[in-house]
Amino acid sequence: MSVLSSRELVGRGFQHKFGDPPTASRQFALTLDDPDTPTQQMIDFVNIKHGDRHPEYSYLRCTEGSLTENSPDPWHAELTYTYELPPLGGNPDFQPDPIARKPVWSFSTGGAQVPALVYYDEQENVLPLVNAAGDYFEGLTTEEAEVRASISQNRDQFPLSLAALATNSLNSEPYLGGAKYTWKCLGVSAQQQTELVDGAEVNYWSVGVELVYRQSGWPLLLPHVGWNYISSEGKAAVYVRGPYGEKIAASNPQPLAEDGSLKCADSSCIPDILSRRVNPAYDFNGLFGLPPFL
Repeated sequence: MSVLSSRELVGRGFQHKFGDPPTASRQFALTLDDPDTPTQQMIDFVNIKHGDRHPEYSYLRCTEGSLTENSPDPWHAELTYTYELPPLGGNPDFQPDPIARKPVWSFSTGGAQVPALVYYDEQENVLPLVNAAGDYFEGLTTEEAEVRASISQNRDQFPLSLAALATNSLNSEPYLGGAKYTWKCLGVSAQQQTELVDGAEVNYWSVGVELVYRQSGWPLLLPHVGWNYISSEGKAAVYVRGPYGEKIAASNPQPLAEDGSLKCADSSCIPDILSRRVNPAYDFNGLFGLPPFL
């Protein structure tokens, strides 16, 4: 049982509608010495595989094949191949093997609630958002633009160590146009997949990584205030000055200096803003790489 010969039928198909990707097709007629010739033997005789280039339109790749037996009689069969633009708009590195494919990136924008600590005056100067007494407005928030980057990549094994390491971490180096600590990894997900590649079953993990960018960064921004301060005698309760310069117990936290001392005790004192990073940081350039088109 074998294939005696094959020939490509005349009249290759080609279709291209304006605005849509082009498609093409080729047909092969096979002559058999036995009607029970195995299907895989017919496919191997023509030997066109997924990903092969079209002989005329090199930007098209073979994406589909179908076999029709008993066409037009039991001693003949017909193979039809469809050619299309591969994913990513004709990426020359298109791979039929799912594990060999390059990562696919997608971006989206949205908004997030962040603490409102500064404002812009008429001259576009950035000033502390405080009241006349120099106090920040407790619980006041504003919206800030977010950029979400999603990375999809196939792997032969689930990257458990990467998922445990990267989740909730920040970028320690500049990444995708953002300064350090402006990108955060929200998580790593994966799902088992199976594909048939040239007659062989390929099992792999479809892995997704979710990154989020914030211009103000991910470290906590905290007004440097407290109920206690460090004096020459140790820790003491904060105070304010009365109308005659006397010390009066403060009814709310007061601004502190870098060394923990009381920054000042009058209404003109504006608290500093502390930046505190509570997430680990790694070099995202090495962990996740960069998009191919940026």
